[in-house]
Amino acid sequence: MKTLRLFTRLFFFVVYTTLIVAEIWLRNRLWGQDIRRSMRVRQRWARNLLDGVGLQIETEGTAPDFPCVIVSNHRSYIDPILILREVYGYPVAKAELANWPLIGKGAKMAGILYLRRESAGSRSGTLRQILEKIEAGFSVIIFPEGTTSGLIGTLPFKQGVFKLAAQASIPIVPVAIVFSDERDFWVGNATFFSHAKQRFGERRIGVKLCYGPEFRSVDPEALRSKSQEWIDAVLRSNDQKRQSFLSHAK
Repeated sequence: MKTLRLFTRLFFFVVYTTLIVAEIWLRNRLWGQDIRRSMRVRQRWARNLLDGVGLQIETEGTAPDFPCVIVSNHRSYIDPILILREVYGYPVAKAELANWPLIGKGAKMAGILYLRRESAGSRSGTLRQILEKIEAGFSVIIFPEGTTSGLIGTLPFKQGVFKLAAQASIPIVPVAIVFSDERDFWVGNATFFSHAKQRFGERRIGVKLCYGPEFRSVDPEALRSKSQEWIDAVLRSNDQKRQSFLSHAK
């Protein structure tokens, strides 16, 4: 049953994503490019896709409906999609994603900012683009750890986006992504399909998105520490609840 479920979901992922990319391309060809229209189609894709591959999603707090920088801990390949199901925004992603079949092309048409973390020029250019998108009325989604981890808490947050937010008076909204099973963490060098092969056969994959308060400050270190402390507190609290449940279940 798990094998059948796995192949059914992978087939759905590929076919449905292909149809959505084709829809965005066709709409742009017929009626001209409209990024908000493309984001609406992408949001429909995110909601249907996550449900179709077995995600059971719980939400705490309210997703921001105003231009801001959304910062989140990073656990898996699907983290940006989890947030994009509720937010019109530009995720910041590694430049290698542009070369992925389907996903790279679709992401470019629906709004994405690519970053080469090893390049200082790319980092400064991405910060300029973040400011442009915020000023245009969009949110930007970034994972300031810079990589995924399986820690209870977070890795150190990179400073760049918090300096920009402090200088330009941009609100920061933290989001904690909490998976119910540690096997859903994507760590190491596993590819998307190898990770999907391990987990998409499960009946349900539980995840909770916790949206935090809006932070504003002219002090970048205050923005960074408040955001990271809020996310870490949520992660620790949920881990304690999970450990307590497991100990009582034995």
